Amino acid sequence: MKLKQTLSAITLSLMAAASHAGEVEVLHWWTSGGEAKSVSVLKGLMEKQGNSWKDFAIAGGGGESAMTVLKTRAVSGNPPSAAQIKGHDIQEWGRLGFLTDLSDVAREENWDSVLPEVVTKVMKYDGDYVAVPVNVHRVNWLWVNPDVLKKSGASIPTTLDEFFKVADKVKAAGFIPLAHGGQPWQDITLFEAVALAVLGAEDYQKAFVDLDMDVLSGEGMTEVFTQFRKMRDYIDPKYRGRSWNSATSMVINGEAAMQIMGDWAKGEFAAADKTPGRDYLCVAAPGTQGQFTYNIDSFAFFKLSDEEDRKAQKDLARTILDKDFQEIFNLNKGSIPVRLDMEMSRFDKCALDSMATFKTTSSRGGLVPSVSQGLATTSYVQAAIFDVVTNFFNAKDPNPEKTASKLARAVKAAM
Repeated sequence: MKLKQTLSAITLSLMAAASHAGEVEVLHWWTSGGEAKSVSVLKGLMEKQGNSWKDFAIAGGGGESAMTVLKTRAVSGNPPSAAQIKGHDIQEWGRLGFLTDLSDVAREENWDSVLPEVVTKVMKYDGDYVAVPVNVHRVNWLWVNPDVLKKSGASIPTTLDEFFKVADKVKAAGFIPLAHGGQPWQDITLFEAVALAVLGAEDYQKAFVDLDMDVLSGEGMTEVFTQFRKMRDYIDPKYRGRSWNSATSMVINGEAAMQIMGDWAKGEFAAADKTPGRDYLCVAAPGTQGQFTYNIDSFAFFKLSDEEDRKAQKDLARTILDKDFQEIFNLNKGSIPVRLDMEMSRFDKCALDSMATFKTTSSRGGLVPSVSQGLATTSYVQAAIFDVVTNFFNAKDPNPEKTASKLARAVKAAM
């Protein structure tokens, strides 16, 4: 009942400023349970303002397929109103001249004051807003089925050494220790969690943001690859090609004990009517306590020719950052609001822990961008990292030391 009342309040306030009708076509890859529910809320609010919503959904958790389609549409002169784009890719689309200026909306809504600086830097091109953030995800989470751990006589691991000991107990008890999907972006999600644990935030930043060749090829990176490969021993043989939400379901239904995945996984637990602290646990990935690997979901807004559609586009920008929508969306999605002035009483312990760590790491250090989600570096360097890491993970007889050197060479060539 409260949700319906809140939605009605949002609609009335937004409709007051909307006396026109246009169409927004929105490209995204949010097609799983919790994600799809979040999109439906945004669609409903836009339609209640008098605008029509044209859904442009392309399945695929990492968005690779969606980006291929988007490039074709944009080059042919028929881009959508907004597309789910993030990180350095926003800057690339800006340089190509495809994105529209949202600065008038940003000034009206006071975005510079309510958004953290780490977010606004990503949303602007050449000083102007061209994209709108939806949320902040923490990527370095460990999702745990406490019942499986109890049956295995194991406790929650807080370091990599503890993780492998716990995984041995889980495996001996007949369960899968680590649920994982063998898609490149999922492999990198696991890799970056191990890298943060081994290297720490400072050297993680040097390696994947500053692209420091000494760190990329050094002993620390060799150890990262060694520990990362060891994870393979605790993943079931059917992991290749599995979707991330299917891996989450393995934890939900008690087939697997743990999963290292961003907090979009929480939306799957919520969709399955599971309660945090009872049915599942959310803790920092082993060895990454007090650190925060961030992913910012956002929509980049494209230049449109139709005046009514441009007005609807601005309605969409305002609606995304509306406080009440931020609450509803992030409760569904599993993430935390991107606004710093949010009231968080309706959020669960996972979200409260995430917000607290996000604010602490923003001011004291330990906040690092996700490689797997395209926040750390350019798409060219990201592709080089993906190639080296996934080939190593799936090789029959990999060499960590040689792979660290190979990673440095590949990154340097892609720069």
